[in-house]
Amino acid sequence: MTQYAMIIDLRKCVGCGACALACKTENNTALRRNGQTFNWADFVHETSGKFPNTEYRTLPVLCNHCSEAACVEACPVEPKAMFKTENGITMHNEERCIGCRACQEACPYSMDEVQKDGAHGEYSVISYNEEGEPAQQFFTDKTQLIPNGSTSGAELAEIAGSNPPHQTMFSHPDYESVRRDNIVEKCILCDHRLRNNELPACVDACPSDARVVGDISDANSEAATLLKKYKHFVLLPEEGTKPNVYYIREYSAR
Repeated sequence: MTQYAMIIDLRKCVGCGACALACKTENNTALRRNGQTFNWADFVHETSGKFPNTEYRTLPVLCNHCSEAACVEACPVEPKAMFKTENGITMHNEERCIGCRACQEACPYSMDEVQKDGAHGEYSVISYNEEGEPAQQFFTDKTQLIPNGSTSGAELAEIAGSNPPHQTMFSHPDYESVRRDNIVEKCILCDHRLRNNELPACVDACPSDARVVGDISDANSEAATLLKKYKHFVLLPEEGTKPNVYYIREYSAR
């Protein structure tokens, strides 16, 4: 069976953020929600050691598309709103989602759990769209950024005829281009792009080719070859979820 996975080469990743910007643009995620940054492709910044022998690294994070996904197990509806596809992606169906957030609670890759490993920062694995809060709140605000000197977010969206104005439209049987409120949302590994033989937006945008997505069940794929060539690790392997985001090699700025 096909098992898509992402391989991230930490020696190539410089933490430039191109992947996060590409993801946000491709998937129309909100600028901020409830005072928090809203990213499906995010980073954890780690510092270890004692001065002057300190080490630092940037660890890109996203949904791990686990083979034994706790979020799928926790979803209470039938058929599942959170489910596994035939190619190993952890997918979310909006219509079946009741906004209970059981998947979010069950996911071991929440911020609190990751901080136990000594990481710092904030990131979204499964995010909740607050009930009654506009999907793109900035672009519903009629306040001028500079009074009598600039337009407002709402006017910009009206002129563009779209909210957000730069909206990327895609067709997917389970996912809308812009998600409604009172449901969760998350990285779907750009399934809508993979269906068209395109790379996920974060992979396509990476200037150093630090990200590779492929079928690790195919021994000849680039992803499988990298896992054979280099020692690798996953986040929180003790949770038994069998993540499909792998990290190879290391980078440390001293």
